[in-house]
Amino acid sequence: MFTLSEIVLNGGSGDDMAKAASGLGQDGKSGAGKKPAPTTRQIGKARAVHAPLTQNPHAVRDTREKVLEVAIGREVRAFRKKLGITVADLAAATDISLGMLSKIENGITSPSLTTLQALSRALGVPVTAFFRRFEEERSAVFVKAGEGLDVERRGTRAGHQYNLLGHIGSNTSGVVVEPYLITLTEDSDVFPTFQHEGMEFLYMLEGEVVYRHGSNLYRMTPGDSLFFDADAPHGPEVLTLLPMRYLSIICYPQRSAGD
Repeated sequence: MFTLSEIVLNGGSGDDMAKAASGLGQDGKSGAGKKPAPTTRQIGKARAVHAPLTQNPHAVRDTREKVLEVAIGREVRAFRKKLGITVADLAAATDISLGMLSKIENGITSPSLTTLQALSRALGVPVTAFFRRFEEERSAVFVKAGEGLDVERRGTRAGHQYNLLGHIGSNTSGVVVEPYLITLTEDSDVFPTFQHEGMEFLYMLEGEVVYRHGSNLYRMTPGDSLFFDADAPHGPEVLTLLPMRYLSIICYPQRSAGD
């Protein structure tokens, strides 16, 4: 699965992408027959990993005043860490007690304007920078059924539809998420193998597919899901039952304009 930066909207250009989508290699020859036919032994099941989850999905923000304090504290901590200095270093530079500075960074107390001015001078940022997270608008994208953006890649065969269900660029999380509804209605001899940064989550809605991730193959039917590191080669290996629909959600780090 390509990330948004790798796809072409409305039939854009890109010779390499065209070859990838049409199943042609860099030499212009078909890649058919290069992969061994999957066997029952190759088709595996993803390991169930029980990792501790630290985020509480039901947690809510405190009062508006507390949110402001927390937002200021997070900015102070972020600017301090960016400079590579300790809390003790910042306390010495601002003549603020270590305990008070700790309370500010943890959003426990509301710093005075004088304190904010001292912090801004020590950290080399304007006072307004501490309010950025609090004032920043949180975006949402609502897409009615059937109204997602059809994403076309040059050379994509008929019957391979990529429907982008929403996209938020710059955000406070530092992560870009691209949700796609992928529909395949026509079999193909060769299907492109994708490889990109980030993580990807698949959820099968209709049909059946044997999906490759690295050297492993997974037979997916409706209700099955697959979560993986997208830096490994991946993609549908065998389109077993068509039509086929599945959700593909790609997450990768947000890049700043200077990156």
